[in-house]
Amino acid sequence: MHVLSLTSALIFRFLFLISTCPISPAKPTTSHPPALPRHRHRELSVDYYYKKCPQLESIVGSVTSQLFKEAPVSAPATIRLFFHDCFVEGCDGSILIETKKGSKKLAEREAVENKDLREEGFESIIKAKALVESHCPSRVSCSDILAIAARDFIHLAGGPYYQVKKGRWDGKISTATNVPPNIPRSNSTVDQLIKLFASKGLTVDDLVVLSGAHTIGFAHCKSFVGRLYDFKGTKRPDPNINTRLLKELRMYCPSSGRSSRAALPLDATTPFAFDNGYYKGLGSNMGLLGSDQALFLDPRTKPIALEMARDKQKFLKAFGDAMDKMGSIGVKRGRKHGEIRKDCRVFL
Repeated sequence: MHVLSLTSALIFRFLFLISTCPISPAKPTTSHPPALPRHRHRELSVDYYYKKCPQLESIVGSVTSQLFKEAPVSAPATIRLFFHDCFVEGCDGSILIETKKGSKKLAEREAVENKDLREEGFESIIKAKALVESHCPSRVSCSDILAIAARDFIHLAGGPYYQVKKGRWDGKISTATNVPPNIPRSNSTVDQLIKLFASKGLTVDDLVVLSGAHTIGFAHCKSFVGRLYDFKGTKRPDPNINTRLLKELRMYCPSSGRSSRAALPLDATTPFAFDNGYYKGLGSNMGLLGSDQALFLDPRTKPIALEMARDKQKFLKAFGDAMDKMGSIGVKRGRKHGEIRKDCRVFL
């Protein structure tokens, strides 16, 4: 279905009813990413829990598969949660910590940039951790469970199956003030995105490929309403947004839409399937977020986006590789720097 054929009735289905929408996931393609340079994450290994908790992945898988059936929105919610975790303090489960009652020191999840993270993402990890603890008490980190769950949901939605390297310890720091400079904005420029990703050890290719996670998921009006009415203070819409899409979006996101609770698909062609439809949409100026559409306008990123749009299998393979690479950012090891939490929401 072409994006431009979306009717108002179809878009309406996306407005906070998404957790009940049926999904017919595409058949996923298995890919096994090559090992990264040894110095990058030498402590991580696929068989880290071979003796400690050999059934770990099947335990987590039983939870993710059930949640995917009951609440499909758990997939994009958990994948996004993993991104937000890794980009702040590294992949250490710090995003899962709850602020202590009465404390003035807010945890990461309380930062403005994390306020739209859906509860289904957090719940998927809490449920998986509880089941893992019943089988392997105090042996498996929340950060490893989050990495496995994100992979599972990608796979369930039709994306690649890649081996998850494990051995992360949970971080001991979770501070809201650390979030703003480390999370991409919906209106970030390509220069800003490249700089941010480079600070995490990720390349321009990684930036474009990992942005493909927007092939599933949704965004609130406040994330893009400026593009619809007052682009960069011009009092006019973004000239790089498809006119028919503009008309549809304005129906659900009024000029005062910063308070609107509407959630619209980032990839309107196949919003529930993990494929390369996101990139095809960018070629038709159908990017919902300004930061997404910018990837198709900049000469440094456009060739990569075009390549992903042309070859679905190449995108799926590249995405699995990039997720493996991202999963090694800021890994904590040992009691000096980390811990193995019993409850992912509370420090030991």
